[in-house]
Amino acid sequence: MADEGLLAQLGVPASGLAGMLVETLPTGSQLVVRWRDASGREGNAATDGTSRLLDRSARLLAGEPMTAGNGEILESWTADDETRIAIAAALAETLPTASQQAWLALARRTVTATLVSIRAQARIESLQKSERLQQALYEIADLAGSGLEVGDMLRRIHAVVGGLMYARNFYIVLYDDTARTLRFLYFADQADSFVPEPDRAIPLDEMPSSLTVGLLLHGQPLHGPSEQIRQTLGIARDPAHGPDSEDWLGVLMRREGRVSGAIVVQSYDHPASYSDEDRVLLEFVAQHIQTALDRKYAQVELERRVGERTRELQRANDELQAEIVERQRGEELQRALYRIAELTATSDSLERFYAQAHAVVDELLYARNFYIAMLSADGQHLEFPYSVDERQSHRKTRRLSAGLTEYVLSTAQPLLAQRADIVALEAQGRVRSFGEQAHCWLGVPLFRGDTVVGVITVQSYHEGIGFTQRDQELLIFVAHQIGSGLMRKQAQDNLKAAHMELEQRVDERTRELEESNHKLLAQIGERLRAERRLTHQALHDALTGLPNRAHLLDRMNEAIARAVGDPSFKFAVLFLDLDRFKLVNDSVGHASGDEMLVEAGSRIVSAVRPDDVVARLGGDEFAVLVEGVDSEDVAGHLATRILQALGAPVWIAGRELFPAASLGIAMWQPRYRSGEELLRDADAAMYRAKAEGRGRSAMFDEHMREHAMRLLDLEADLRRAINADHFEPWYQPIVRLSDNVVIGHEALLRWKHEQRGVLAPGDFMGLGEDSGLIEQVDWMLYQQVAMELAAGGEGYVSVNVSPRHFRSPDFADRLLRMLDVCGADSRRLRIEITEVALLDDAPRALRMLLTLRDHGVLAQLDDFGTGFSALSYLHNFPIATLKIDRSFVAGLHGESSPESMAVTRAILALSSALGIETIGEGIETDAQRIALRDLGCEYGQGYLFGRPVPGHPRI
Repeated sequence: MADEGLLAQLGVPASGLAGMLVETLPTGSQLVVRWRDASGREGNAATDGTSRLLDRSARLLAGEPMTAGNGEILESWTADDETRIAIAAALAETLPTASQQAWLALARRTVTATLVSIRAQARIESLQKSERLQQALYEIADLAGSGLEVGDMLRRIHAVVGGLMYARNFYIVLYDDTARTLRFLYFADQADSFVPEPDRAIPLDEMPSSLTVGLLLHGQPLHGPSEQIRQTLGIARDPAHGPDSEDWLGVLMRREGRVSGAIVVQSYDHPASYSDEDRVLLEFVAQHIQTALDRKYAQVELERRVGERTRELQRANDELQAEIVERQRGEELQRALYRIAELTATSDSLERFYAQAHAVVDELLYARNFYIAMLSADGQHLEFPYSVDERQSHRKTRRLSAGLTEYVLSTAQPLLAQRADIVALEAQGRVRSFGEQAHCWLGVPLFRGDTVVGVITVQSYHEGIGFTQRDQELLIFVAHQIGSGLMRKQAQDNLKAAHMELEQRVDERTRELEESNHKLLAQIGERLRAERRLTHQALHDALTGLPNRAHLLDRMNEAIARAVGDPSFKFAVLFLDLDRFKLVNDSVGHASGDEMLVEAGSRIVSAVRPDDVVARLGGDEFAVLVEGVDSEDVAGHLATRILQALGAPVWIAGRELFPAASLGIAMWQPRYRSGEELLRDADAAMYRAKAEGRGRSAMFDEHMREHAMRLLDLEADLRRAINADHFEPWYQPIVRLSDNVVIGHEALLRWKHEQRGVLAPGDFMGLGEDSGLIEQVDWMLYQQVAMELAAGGEGYVSVNVSPRHFRSPDFADRLLRMLDVCGADSRRLRIEITEVALLDDAPRALRMLLTLRDHGVLAQLDDFGTGFSALSYLHNFPIATLKIDRSFVAGLHGESSPESMAVTRAILALSSALGIETIGEGIETDAQRIALRDLGCEYGQGYLFGRPVPGHPRI
């Protein structure tokens, strides 16, 4: 039936549309009006006693041909908006044909106009409800960021919900599904005298007949009278849980897909107080209340943790000072080790190399008595090419006998022996001492390849001086370097430039450590002052000291109020986001990323006017409120000045970085009602700037909203593609540079998009990382590669593994399980990782790589030379192959050829010393292939040998 109240508002009498029309017919006539709109919804208006007319009007509406009887009027038509309308009238007395036609024309106009007005009023009411809901959500968000206590915040949230629906009886519960307990966080009820204890966790077993517990366990919203809901849930009534309500509505709050609480409203007086629309509305509001509670509790927890952290820092100050001293000692050790590694290339002769290595060792341990013994060419004598000893000035060549040196030669194992140990070996007849008796003797074998060719020895003649296991490890390293030097002496001239490059990188790393120590001391002082900054942080960002989002919104709302009262006043909002900031965090660490944020904030402040407000919104996002801006050109000039200030180089963590940012501008317009709306549009403009190439600004326009919708569509496409398995590996060959024989392939990810064709990772990787979907895509790729390997063939296939996987403790086991299930040979699979994966959690990464290597899965280090990890990681981690970055390969010819040649030579020398294979990436010309081959690179990959293609990687 038509809504009588709505008809009355439109000026129609209380008897409704049918009553209004029947008044124009003879007294005693009956009438039915029936309609159906384009969406299929039907309605009717009728006078009393019209069952026959109702049937005839329904048949007319359905399009059935009807013939009017004597004293009847039957008519149907379709309005301009596709609404189908039918009228059936039974006249008390017959009217002339002309009168009937005139009445039908009047009825058509009246019914059509009335229905148009009803729909218009319904749309107005829908818009008003949406506006009230949006305002309520803004109020809930503001309450979450306010300084109110939790109880006061919840009372105000209750008032906000009461503005949307009947909510005099309202409560909120929090649910712990692990402990199976709930807490009544807020409770307001007119009829129930229950007094909640917000901090008390109540076990569910104590309330088996509670509707609230039933709602939490049911996992879906519940609506209706209390008795009906109990019947649905199969629970008995318990008077202890309060009186029954005529209408009860409960919805759930969820966190990460799990039930975390519930919100309930109820009415004791009126049945059907709540509709399905109220249920949907309360569900929507419930999630915003959950977000508000999370934010409020996070703020309280942050304040508590800041206090605890301040006290911990005070206690840890002495320990940190000691750690700084220890790090300085570590720097000295690292410099010494690198010096030994470089001596093989910088020494003019073996004698000079031995003397310089002795000097370095003497800085790290007691080496006043030091000698190097070598087997003669015939293998029958022991020669001493270098010897320094306080008791024995010269050591002559002698035939092999049973000395300690010969013992190390024969066992091929290091020997650390005190005087008592030496005596015991002599008593067993295993050794015989020559010359002065040593109190402590340490000797390690010297290898050339797998053959022992000599011994390096240090010894002490004083009881107070001895050697440790750490000294033995150091001497083993020295022996390894000397052995490598003997093998590479013929290539010494070529390696000299490479070792100079290595020395420079060691110095840079040393400076980085010194800067880190300095920043650590500054950070300690800053954290000691954290307690005094808590009040300031309420309206300012803790890291940069700039105003925060709340402060900025207050100033923006003041500017809006002023602009509304003074049309001549104009202002603009600039929204700024640093480009590729995640790369800084991932490569040089979050501490260095914070330093860049502080520097960026300082540069923005220096570029704007004194009265402009610069705020940090969070992460790498900043905003600027610029008042008194007359035109878009003025705002654009200011944006250019800010971007130029940010673009100047800055030294972070020992590296020269070039910050860049994308900036969006939103000009004040009278249609804006809040600062959030301006920020939203400036944010949209910023994303347009990023899409146009970063490092620039863009002015907001309405087309930007359409771009945001396209991103949403792409994310939906990505999710559908995962469900439909629309991803596949494309294989690029890896060849041996000496004869161009294919020895393996790299599996590269491709997306078979239904509309856009084949997409490379660059077209969707950023969206996948932001949404967290890319990890599922990786495992789909690994599954397909494993199945291809199981199908047969030769050679290996390498897959790219992001640092995200190395944060999962079961990655290695899961990958090996997949290979086993598919029946693939694990020895034919290799993983490609970047240096970031080793830096995130070195112990965990080492365990994973060792587990994979034990099962035949080798590791390749991708993009080597572009990261920031220590070179010692190559010695500690089981890396089988280094992939020389394409930037160095591309620079082998051209202006940067000397630099690229030196770096490439250094990488190849290092890999040769450690027994690691090398692959040159991005080889596109035969000249590059020849240059890499001549430098000693074994394998290559690039368009010169083949582009990525789909299909089975057979060799």
